[in-house]
Amino acid sequence: MGKWTTQNDARARRIESGSKYAKGKVVMGDQVTPFLEAVLHPGDRVCLEGDNQKQAQVLAQAMMDLDPARIHDLHMVQSGIVLPEHLDLYERGIARKLDYSYSGPQSLRITSMLVDGKIELGAVHTYLELFARYFVDLTPNVALIAAVCADKDGNLYTGPNTEDTPTIVEATTFKGGLVVAQVEKIVDKVPRVDIPGDRVHFLVETGKPFYVEPLFTRDPGAITPTQILCAMMAIKGIYGPYQVQRINHGIGFSTAAIELILPTFGEKLGLKGKIATHWALNPHPTLIPAIEAGWVQQIHSFGSEVGMEHYMAARPDIYFTGVDGGLRSNRAFCQTAGLYACDIFIGSTLQIDLDGNSSTVTESRTAGFGGAPNMGSDPHGRRHGSAPWLKAGAEAYPDTPAALRRGRKLVVQIGETFGDKNVPLFVEQLDAIKLSQKLGLDLAPVMIYGDDLTHIVTEEGIANLLLCRNADEREQAIRGVAGYTEVGRGRDKKEVERLRQRGVIQRPEDLGIDPLDADRRWLAARSIKDLMLASGGLYDPPSKFRNW
Repeated sequence: MGKWTTQNDARARRIESGSKYAKGKVVMGDQVTPFLEAVLHPGDRVCLEGDNQKQAQVLAQAMMDLDPARIHDLHMVQSGIVLPEHLDLYERGIARKLDYSYSGPQSLRITSMLVDGKIELGAVHTYLELFARYFVDLTPNVALIAAVCADKDGNLYTGPNTEDTPTIVEATTFKGGLVVAQVEKIVDKVPRVDIPGDRVHFLVETGKPFYVEPLFTRDPGAITPTQILCAMMAIKGIYGPYQVQRINHGIGFSTAAIELILPTFGEKLGLKGKIATHWALNPHPTLIPAIEAGWVQQIHSFGSEVGMEHYMAARPDIYFTGVDGGLRSNRAFCQTAGLYACDIFIGSTLQIDLDGNSSTVTESRTAGFGGAPNMGSDPHGRRHGSAPWLKAGAEAYPDTPAALRRGRKLVVQIGETFGDKNVPLFVEQLDAIKLSQKLGLDLAPVMIYGDDLTHIVTEEGIANLLLCRNADEREQAIRGVAGYTEVGRGRDKKEVERLRQRGVIQRPEDLGIDPLDADRRWLAARSIKDLMLASGGLYDPPSKFRNW
């Protein structure tokens, strides 16, 4: 019989090597880099916690001081490539291969490094996809994670920004891997135990909090009348008719506008209690007025948001909170909720082609996906009914017997026909295809595939792709809301008008909305200060959003 404990034995050797630089579980402050050189091996698969928002930045900086002659060719598996250090590791030869999900702040640089061959790309994943592979074929040998504080036994308190930590730890520690946590301080007793100490092997006390990016804060002062018009159409043309209650919103000013006009425009339409009650959503500050007005019943969050801590602790009926009163977020669980339990995803993108495929990747930027492909997809495994799901299914498959007819998740892309610097939203071919050819990728980095997309909302109107009966109708429906872009100018005017008569395309006036009525008076809060006041002073905006 063979030996069956090689992985656990290898971890024991790592612990023995690392213990030379620690007192108990606590690594001595000036010994972090030699400690890492002791526990890491060339070619290791390493998860350096770089989440959507939370970053293990002290451990990332310590890795930069590693000797490439000793530690090299690491295979990094991490959600977010956010910090410069995440890519500096490849410049120095410490890391070689990468599997990741999101790289917004580093999207330009990562593309250049991929083209130059400095990074060997495994794949660009969705969050759930990457998490799943942690348990199959991308299991970390070493996980370097971040928490708020720990006790001497290694019990961790992650606070509101738990995010990816439980998933990373679970995959690593139960498969013979080593878990190292950076914490601001060691305490006698943690406020709540988010990660049990027997899953954590070493602690690095940093004396400062981990870095968190306020990724989901949108200043109402920057919302335009055009975005308000799109929001009004989305509520009256989609949320209302489908009676959508279970929602995931992407990041963007158009969805922030929807959140801010629920207590005003939504109230005027008599939709309170009928739509927008249950959410899988980060704690967007722009949702505060709707919460305070009684629209929202429950929110589960992927992560937290800077400045929202006191507000969430004061609203436990809305948010998931622990014995400490603070938010408990969990990206894997919330991604699953958004995939299977929500009836609609609505978000923005950079490009949409004539088949409805969309992507935030351009020829020069490889931003990754995050969770949008999971949120913005129709999960074939779903088996529970709901009014929006069944209505969308009936529109898509009218000839299928009801008992055998699968419903459809509503997947909506919302945006202006021309974006920043007058760049068109609609294109004949996605830049993602050109990038995939340049990098030699098997798959183009498409964010949402056209066959998952159900609606497009622009200032021109709504295109309901569920009602299209062939590829030609679908193309003309997309062209019909593409405005004065080159794609829009290529429309067949007679066919577009015929689609409008069928309700496939709805203009603002078809919905009883006057575009001149779309102005900022509909916003329940018109500034960050208004959001703070709406919260009763509980919301504490980050300094970069304060202008008073």
